[in-house]
Amino acid sequence: MGVVESYRLRLARKRWRLRAMRKSRELKVLANRTDQIKRGDLLVFSTLRNEDIRLPYFLEYYRDLGINHFLMVDNDSDDGGGDFLANQPDVSVWRTKGSYKSSRFGVDWLNYLQIKYAHDHWALTVDPDEFFVYPFCDTRPMNALTDWLDACSIRSFGAMLLDMYPKGRLDQTPYSRGQDPIEIASWFDAGNYSYYRNHKYHNLWIQGGPRMRKFFPQEPWRAPALNKIPLVKWHKDYAYVSSTHMILPRGLNLVYDEWGGEKASGVLLHTKFLDTLSVKAAEELARKQHYAGSREYIAYAETISRDPDLWCKWSEKYINWRQLEILGLMSRGNWA
Repeated sequence: MGVVESYRLRLARKRWRLRAMRKSRELKVLANRTDQIKRGDLLVFSTLRNEDIRLPYFLEYYRDLGINHFLMVDNDSDDGGGDFLANQPDVSVWRTKGSYKSSRFGVDWLNYLQIKYAHDHWALTVDPDEFFVYPFCDTRPMNALTDWLDACSIRSFGAMLLDMYPKGRLDQTPYSRGQDPIEIASWFDAGNYSYYRNHKYHNLWIQGGPRMRKFFPQEPWRAPALNKIPLVKWHKDYAYVSSTHMILPRGLNLVYDEWGGEKASGVLLHTKFLDTLSVKAAEELARKQHYAGSREYIAYAETISRDPDLWCKWSEKYINWRQLEILGLMSRGNWA
């Protein structure tokens, strides 16, 4: 990539950061405990709307990994989730009635909070239905991973989004508040993934899994991207571009080798596919706040109404991170 294109990307990063500062006016504090954040603390950033049913387990999971503080944006929930978060001692939460779509699907809001609070911290950006799995996560806290990354001068860590689903109809087993969603959505596609290098941003673009084969079988190129860079040693000059799919400066996107997988990497267990999805899809279709005219939620609603079963004979039941490494979905790299 030439000097001109590099200059354009630097200007783009500056624009995204300025845009985030402007969009910060849409955020109103519900509870700000950021004065508790200490040097070396691990931080989680997330945007949510009407996810109260998921929040107790979400907090429990990441606390167990060693997260010290949560910075959350509540996009005008009416289910009490924002108030629940405001009462948690390790959570800072902002509420906004602003447009999710016009905030670039929450990226502007979180970029602002990361610029202001995450500088020189390891920041993990995830949705309430995403659960970060990394090498040795069953025996080592997350700061063991970030200490190793610091020692290797690595500032970003990739994770493939792995769609989890139940065996049988999505509405067969109701999900209960505070429950581990993997108890229900414990299956995944072991293969059926494609990837290519994005030459502009240098990130590896991954698609496939149940959303490609079930919701976009005729138009696989429209299937959602599964590549993410959720964990970053943040600097105030950084900016996410599109969700956590890519970030600037572009060197932070080099989290895989040319063929994928040989550098240390993780997985985000994605637990969207529970009995709660039909209600969520109907709400998001009415709001029309998601990417590409809510194309993804249109596909969910249409397909689930006909056949609410994602399981197939090639599905594999989740055991642990070692299983995912054997399948080539993540890697410990040279971290022993």
